[in-house]
Amino acid sequence: MNLRSLIVAVLVVLAGCATPERAPVVAQVVVVVSDSTWRQVDREIVAASQSATEQTRIYSRGAMDYWRTRVYQLTEENFIPWFSSYWTQEWLSMKVSWYTLNAKGEQDASAKRLAGYLLEQYQQRVLAPVAVEIDPDAILGQSTAFYVDILQEELQKTSKRHGIPMAQINGRIQKIPAIALGPPPARNASLYQVVRTEPLASLPAYAALIDKIHKAGGDKGIGSEDTAMAPVAKRASQRMEAEMAPRGAASAVAAAAGKLAGGLITVGVAGIRALIQAADRPDSEALIRSSLGNTFDKAWLKLVQNPTTGVMAGTLYMAGQIEGNLAASAEPPPVDSVTGSVDWSPTESTNHQLDPQSPTGE
Repeated sequence: MNLRSLIVAVLVVLAGCATPERAPVVAQVVVVVSDSTWRQVDREIVAASQSATEQTRIYSRGAMDYWRTRVYQLTEENFIPWFSSYWTQEWLSMKVSWYTLNAKGEQDASAKRLAGYLLEQYQQRVLAPVAVEIDPDAILGQSTAFYVDILQEELQKTSKRHGIPMAQINGRIQKIPAIALGPPPARNASLYQVVRTEPLASLPAYAALIDKIHKAGGDKGIGSEDTAMAPVAKRASQRMEAEMAPRGAASAVAAAAGKLAGGLITVGVAGIRALIQAADRPDSEALIRSSLGNTFDKAWLKLVQNPTTGVMAGTLYMAGQIEGNLAASAEPPPVDSVTGSVDWSPTESTNHQLDPQSPTGE
C-alpha cells in the first residue's frame, strides 16, 4: 500500500469515529380509537367550549368593571375640575364668541362646535390615560385569548382521560373550523391553529376576525358630541352668549371712563363674571356628571352585552363555530327502541364532518 492510500484509509477511519451516533428513531404509537370514543371526545370539546365561554364572560365583566371605575375616577380628578375652573370658562367663552361669529346662520352652531371641542378634551384627559392601563379593545383580545387557553388545557385533559395521544387529538381538531371568514384561505383557521398559535394575534384569521368586530362595532368610546357633550355644551354656550352683551357694554363704558376708572370697571366686571361662574358651577358639574354618566353607561352596557360587537364577540364567534361544527358528531347516539341498546355506528352526517380515524402528527 502506498503512502497516499494509507493516508486516505486513516482519514476514513477517523471520520467514522467522529460521526456522532444517531439517536434511535422512535415510532409514534397510533392508538386505535373507536367511533364511540371519538364521539365522546367531540362532546367533551363542546362542553369545554361552553365552560370556557362562561369563565371568559366572568373575566371580561370584571375587566370592564375596572375600566368603568377608572374612567369615572379620572372624570372626577381630571376633567370636571378642568371644565369648572375660571380660566377654562374664560377660554371657552372666547371660543364660543369665535364660533358665533363664524356660524353663518347655522342653528346651534356654537353649541355643536363647543361639544366637539369638549369631547376632544375628554378623550385627551380621561379616555386616553385610562387606555394606557386598559380599554375595551384590550379586553376583547384578552378575553378571546383567555377562552383559547382554557380550551387548550381541556384538550390535554381529554387526551389523558381517554389515553389518546395528543398527536391524534391534534389531527382531530385540525378538521374543526374555529374561524371561517374566507376567501382567501388565510382568513380561515381550525381549532388546532387557534390553540397552537402564539401569540394568537399573529394568526391572520384571528386578525381578520378582530377587524370584522371593529368594523361592526364602530365607535367604542364615550359617544359623539351629539350625545355625550350636547347638553353640557348647549347650557354652557347659552350662558356664555348671554354674558357677551354685558361684557361688551362694560368694555365700552370702561374705555369712555378713562384709564384709571376704566381699569377699575373692568376688574369689577371680571369679578362679577367670576361670581356668576362660581354660582353656576354646582349646576354645571351636576349636568356634566349626569350627561357623561348616562352616555358612558349606555356605551359600557353595549360593550358588555352585544354578542357581535362587544368584548365577548371574539369568544362567542369562535365558540359558535366550534360547537356548531361538532353539533352532529357530538349528539348522543340513538337508543334502539326495541332492545334499549345504544347504536354506536357512525351516522352519515358524522362521517361527512369528521373522520373517526383522524390523521396523526402535529
